[in-house]
Amino acid sequence: MIKGTPELIEKRREEIVNACEKLYRSMSFKEITLKEIGKVTEFSRPTIYNYFQTKEEIFLALFKREYDRWNEDLQSILDGNEKLSKKEIADKIASSLQKRKQLLRLLSMNNYEMEANSRPELLTDFKLSYGASLKIFARIPEKFCPDMSAKDIEDLIYMFIPFMFGIYPYTAVTEKQRTAMKEADIEYKYQTVHEITYTYLIKLLGAD
Repeated sequence: MIKGTPELIEKRREEIVNACEKLYRSMSFKEITLKEIGKVTEFSRPTIYNYFQTKEEIFLALFKREYDRWNEDLQSILDGNEKLSKKEIADKIASSLQKRKQLLRLLSMNNYEMEANSRPELLTDFKLSYGASLKIFARIPEKFCPDMSAKDIEDLIYMFIPFMFGIYPYTAVTEKQRTAMKEADIEYKYQTVHEITYTYLIKLLGAD
């Protein structure tokens, strides 16, 4: 049983997630362990187990937070504009993802393992944030694109959301990967998150 007020428990969970986020900026998922997370918090590994049972649960909490942050950006697009052209929609959504590189990196991971190694209640909490993204995203074309039918918007979602899983690997290329591509004689045009997202959305929205 975790001791403390709900506020204190949430604060400690947040501190653990913050530590994971800090490590994730310079380390891979594989390299990060509960021991490493404990080194950058005031908690020992046994104490961390009071709040998260696995490393995957900590990453899932970080993943949820990234979706919540993106949801705020999407909501701002809805609330901050009366009218938007399809090209403007593509630009604003692309800009929102340009700021959410950590979300895109998490999407490129093996999410099946992350979800499989998390407790059902934490997975449900994560899915609520993910589901909110789908709903807010759908409301953007509903508001600004009267020519799009419900089926058009559904198709847009089920083509764009899976596409997001592949954005990070195509835009965050290491020198090792660049060298390998060059030595393999593969010509590849490297793009930013904004460029690749904008181009795809323009095609999906039929604005080109």
